[in-house]
Amino acid sequence: MNERQPGMIAASIVWEPSERRVSESNIKKFSDQIGIPFEPYENLHRWSIEQPEAFWSTVWDFAGIIGDKGETILLPAEDDGMLGAKWFPEADINLAENLLRGNDSRIAVYEANEHGVQKGVKMSELRSMVAKAQEGLRKLGVEKGDRVAGIVKNDLQSLVSLLATASLGAVWSSCSPDFGGKGIIDRIGQVQPKVLIAALEYEYNGKSFNVRENIMAVSDELESVSAVVSLSETTDFALNSDVQLSTWCELLANDMEEPTFTRVPFNHPLYILYTSGTTGLPKCIVHSVGGVLLQHVKEHQLHCDVKKDDILSWYTSTSWMMYPWLVSGLASEASIVVYDGAPILKNRNSILWEIAEEIGITHFGTSPKYLATLEKCGYEPGENHDLSALKALMTTGAPLIGEQYDWVYDKIKEDLLLESVSGGTEIIGCFFMGTPIHPVIRGEITCKALGMAVEILDDAGSSVIEEKGELVCTQGFPSMPLTFWGEGGDDRYFNTYFSKNEGIWTHGDLVKETREGTFIIYGRTDTVLNPGGVRIGTSEIYRIVEQMPQIKDSLVFGYPIENDEEVALCIMTENEGLDEEVVEEIRRNIRMKASPRHVPRRIYLVNEIPYTNNGKKVEGAVRSILHGQDVKNKASLANPGCLEEYLTLNKKNYF
Repeated sequence: MNERQPGMIAASIVWEPSERRVSESNIKKFSDQIGIPFEPYENLHRWSIEQPEAFWSTVWDFAGIIGDKGETILLPAEDDGMLGAKWFPEADINLAENLLRGNDSRIAVYEANEHGVQKGVKMSELRSMVAKAQEGLRKLGVEKGDRVAGIVKNDLQSLVSLLATASLGAVWSSCSPDFGGKGIIDRIGQVQPKVLIAALEYEYNGKSFNVRENIMAVSDELESVSAVVSLSETTDFALNSDVQLSTWCELLANDMEEPTFTRVPFNHPLYILYTSGTTGLPKCIVHSVGGVLLQHVKEHQLHCDVKKDDILSWYTSTSWMMYPWLVSGLASEASIVVYDGAPILKNRNSILWEIAEEIGITHFGTSPKYLATLEKCGYEPGENHDLSALKALMTTGAPLIGEQYDWVYDKIKEDLLLESVSGGTEIIGCFFMGTPIHPVIRGEITCKALGMAVEILDDAGSSVIEEKGELVCTQGFPSMPLTFWGEGGDDRYFNTYFSKNEGIWTHGDLVKETREGTFIIYGRTDTVLNPGGVRIGTSEIYRIVEQMPQIKDSLVFGYPIENDEEVALCIMTENEGLDEEVVEEIRRNIRMKASPRHVPRRIYLVNEIPYTNNGKKVEGAVRSILHGQDVKNKASLANPGCLEEYLTLNKKNYF
């Protein structure tokens, strides 16, 4: 295991900030503003949760939020619990007004795709496009509170659509066009949008995909849709006669140059995001204007040290929470990069780093899986590119393992703030992050995020340190969901996060807090293995197996046996073969680096690993199959066809 032993802190530090970096950091300026030293960080964090009204009010002021804050910061719930509290109940704000800020001549957005950087868009140009799209949506009848749905790529048109929707006080929800028709209907069909904005084709890894049939199927299914805007130059497909069809150019065909902004209450709906949906229909999570904005500026400025004129990128699709997280970078007057395409192209591993070098990206966001792929193919970004502008590299989506910390500092850049962050779609933000004032510890997430009262509980409900336990949050924060959209939404929201531990948010992650206040995440509690009553997080095995050069990908799950389960491992190999020597090496590595209890009793060679459309492994689907249960929502999977192989897994030979 890549865990620090007591007394071995210095040997585990892989980066420390310079005195200059600390002194010039946003968090240092923030601490000066409130008169509380930023060292020790634990004191600053304690203040942020013991004085939540003062903390979040100061975040508003520090970030220069545009809008009326009001006098009251927090109206507690009648029972003083997490649910029912109202943040900034007198405030009026608009997200787009806060994002379309700053000097008109600065580059606000860089648009890029598999062919490289296409253009830089000045703030004045972005404002003009939003103004025109706003007027176009207004003519289509979009008003405050209406839903606008996008089946869109991560490009400039999507960004303009989102901002125009938000400017009207309407609600934005989006899916990537690589979702199948049923996957889209299962999501945006639940929220009944008035207008649908759709890409009719997209490119991925050099291949073009036509999705017109999916768009027609979605439009036919959604009775609420009165208009469809095609992002292609032509409208060469048929819709129901009652649905108005227009092109993007037609939507923008007006003389508006400056957008207007409909300010709304702090808790007005802004985004509807979706859970993966592998156990049923995706849950529609409703997030507020104020909660999103305040959480994101806190994370960007205080934790990631994003400053004016920085350039922020994150490889994401429009289906994932990191898309609105990226977009919010505009509120800090940073430029953002919207990239449409594959992160690694056939015979070309360099595309994202070419973009980073060309425009001088300062904050590069990605996933551990992407970094692992680069490592396995031997690509060294620091050797091949000038990354002198790069200040921070951030990852999420899975735990970043210790060896990857080593690789980042060896192969990307020595002087770099590396932040593994963890949170979720449910909070549209993070529980754990880093800061520019902390050292980076190998294999561990740096600290609790400010304003987030997180604890780790054991099975008895007691707070523990140096033990694996359940991640909970014990008091409210502004970016808690408003509800789940649809009938019974409040009850479904409560049952998902508050039914297990009365009065506190239970997130569903298995985590350990170290004595030094750093964190190690072992995976989701609903996929935790329990052979012989010993809890094992799946990431404990992934972090070992996927470092082996022979292993292309893997999946860990509990194989059911009488009144118990065994650890089972499915692997894909680079050469599509498997022999006893490799199997023994896998088991030996797991036994030495984890424990004998982690060693899989069954190892299968498979052709493919199931993933959600958002790029997360689906252990639960395989577990359901082995228990004789149906996988309830295959439309949420990127590769549902691969499950056919798992239907016969119990009949396959294993090592």
